[in-house]
Amino acid sequence: MHLAEATWPDAEAAETPLALLPVGSTEQHGPHAPLSTDTIAAEAVAAAGAERFDERVVVAPAIPVGVSEEHRHFGGTMWVSEDTFRAYVREAATSLAHHGFDRIVLVNGHGGNVDALREVAARLSRDGDAYAVPFTWFDSVDAPDMGHAGPVETSLLRHVAPELIKDDRIEEAVAGASDGWGEWVAGVNLAFDSAEFTDSGVVGDPSQADEQRGEALLDAAAAALASLLDAVADREPSAEFDP
Repeated sequence: MHLAEATWPDAEAAETPLALLPVGSTEQHGPHAPLSTDTIAAEAVAAAGAERFDERVVVAPAIPVGVSEEHRHFGGTMWVSEDTFRAYVREAATSLAHHGFDRIVLVNGHGGNVDALREVAARLSRDGDAYAVPFTWFDSVDAPDMGHAGPVETSLLRHVAPELIKDDRIEEAVAGASDGWGEWVAGVNLAFDSAEFTDSGVVGDPSQADEQRGEALLDAAAAALASLLDAVADREPSAEFDP
């Protein structure tokens, strides 16, 4: 059940403690992909995972702005501080728990959110407000060439929202792309912002993306998410442990 499409009696009648809270970003994804790429991905994976899962699960509306200041040099990018982000996600999750949806998977589409989401999930779980775990979709699939707005994310878009890709800008995206994330010396990334190492905002080669790979990526992420939901449904939260 998608909460945004449900009425309050529908939500009240939902007999499940399980909820998915998609979390994305509004940030540059090169000249060819929309600012909402990470949010689109999180929503698509959450919906596909909920459909794959054998039992009922509630899908909450997505949180569309995340920890994205590293892309601040590119037009349209929005961001909030980690403190604001953590507080917002926690309070959104707590409101789900108030209605009985107190086993929550935070379905994440943006790498910059990862550390903050782990902290939020731990705090929710330790304090007993809810049992929450973070799930970053691209970490659950075989995607060694992940990059940023590269072949992985662009492939997923070609499957779920192909109309949003600017095909006439793929060449520009590739020309200004970097091969990897950051500038590394002695195991240290010297760059704090993406504009320091990529002219187009892209890491990787989006010309290598295709719809078939996007379908396979979504299927793999949905299967992983369904498996995680099984584990979350059965696991005893840390707040309940009595050493």
